[in-house]
Amino acid sequence: MARVKTGLSRKLLIRVLSVYFVLTLIVTVGQIFTEYLATKSHIESELRTLKNTFSTSLTRAIWELNLDQAASIAEGLMELPIVEGVHIRDENGEEIARLGIGEELMPTTSIALTGQLVDYSGSVFGYSFPLIFEFSGRTSEVGDVTLYSSFDIIFGRIKIGVFFLIGNAIVKTTFLVFLFMTAFRRMLSEPLHAITGQMSDFDPEHPEDSKIDMQIDDDNELRQLTESYNKVISDLINSQRKLRGAQDDLKLANKKLDDQNLLLEQEVAKKTASLSQIMLDLERQKDELLINQRELRQENENRQYIEAELRKKNTELANSMDTLNQARDQLVESERMASLGGLVAGIAHDVNTPIGVSVTAASFLEQRLSTLQQDYKDKTLTNKSMNLFIQEAEQTTQLLLNNLHRASELIASFKQVAADQTSEAERRFELNSYLNEVLQSLKPSFKQRPHEISIQCPSPLEVYCAPGVIAQIVTNLLMNSMIHAFDEGQVGHIALNVVEDDQDILMTYQDDGKGLDEKHLERLFDAFFTTRREEGGTGLGTHIMYNLVTQALKGRIEAFSEPGKGLRYEIRFPKRV
Repeated sequence: MARVKTGLSRKLLIRVLSVYFVLTLIVTVGQIFTEYLATKSHIESELRTLKNTFSTSLTRAIWELNLDQAASIAEGLMELPIVEGVHIRDENGEEIARLGIGEELMPTTSIALTGQLVDYSGSVFGYSFPLIFEFSGRTSEVGDVTLYSSFDIIFGRIKIGVFFLIGNAIVKTTFLVFLFMTAFRRMLSEPLHAITGQMSDFDPEHPEDSKIDMQIDDDNELRQLTESYNKVISDLINSQRKLRGAQDDLKLANKKLDDQNLLLEQEVAKKTASLSQIMLDLERQKDELLINQRELRQENENRQYIEAELRKKNTELANSMDTLNQARDQLVESERMASLGGLVAGIAHDVNTPIGVSVTAASFLEQRLSTLQQDYKDKTLTNKSMNLFIQEAEQTTQLLLNNLHRASELIASFKQVAADQTSEAERRFELNSYLNEVLQSLKPSFKQRPHEISIQCPSPLEVYCAPGVIAQIVTNLLMNSMIHAFDEGQVGHIALNVVEDDQDILMTYQDDGKGLDEKHLERLFDAFFTTRREEGGTGLGTHIMYNLVTQALKGRIEAFSEPGKGLRYEIRFPKRV
């Protein structure tokens, strides 16, 4: 078995020790930095203490202009271990004393009354404070002082502690490396080497001698690996025993198979004799098949005769369909005439009202005129009665003219719409005014139904087609909504919007009635389909409308609806058919 280049225990040891080295380094550096900050803070505290100690005497010396004493105090400060430089100035910024490293460094910013710390380049830092002299309750700044210290002083104080920390880390690291290496070698490397050595000596011919013989006291993964490997060897030994047993069984089965082959040959001989008998039976069945073929031929002739009879019946059925189509055309025409008849009845009733009012007004005017003539003959005519007659005559004449004009408009609209509905002649006409004429002619039919009907159509908009087709479509749309869309007493809203789309006309008809479900909407344009068959509905209104749009106008019509949301039609046809 080849020796591995880098063992598992060695890799694991390297990774563990690497993590420990990094952690130890981080902790040691952190401790040194913390010690440095603590020592620097202590030195800064000592500098503040020096301020409290020397500021009073130094202030008085400067106030009394005793510069020699101020210089002597500066030299005394330089004797202190933590002071490496002193810089003293008066209130005008003139130097009184500059000793040590202060000869190259000087603060350039204003100093707070409580003093301030400033870090300079070259690991130097200083503490500056003003000199305040109090006299008769008044304070006056006589100058300032800056005391300098450096990193060397801090390092001198923490040098022993730093060496101790580094040495402590080195000792602990060395001890742990030795401990880990010993533990890994005894607990992992040596047992793994022994296990792999015994596994490499595996002998397939004698697996019982290939089990691992190794004493491991701890219940760990290596012990489980050894037990699992030994169990695999035991399973292999059992499998080999079973395989030898299966081989013996296979030999016995082969012997039985030979015996069965002999029996099979004898059985084949018997089957051959039986097959000869079967061939004789097949010959007899062949004769019977020929007889069946003759019967089948006779049956085929009978079917041909029946097929001829079916063709004859199919011809008769086609003739019946033609008759039905003629009947349907007659029903369509009857539906159109019935619509026209309803229009006539409505117009006649609506015209009677203004004519009746006109007759009443004319009778009243005749009576008043007779009275006036009698008064004139009797010479009793007065100015007051004459003025009264003139006023009543003007009112009666206006009433008579208004009602006659209304009757004339109704008759003119009816004549135009009725003539168009009974004629299929094409002409050019203005669509907006024609739609209003159709609506005017239908108003008598809607008197008992107070629905709101609005027509939105650009004007002028001229189209060239048969006007009767437009009138029939609009009439069917309105009548369908009146009959099917709204319940008794319900006030509905009907809108007819017309827009010009390039060379096409798009008519959108919308009501807010009951609407239709999807099942009924799919059959809306089918002939004879109606939801009010029991109330006399023919189911031809929408079918006629579909044929008029698609055939007469060469357009298309679509319907959209949902239960409770009304019914909407979109009709598109060319401006010139």
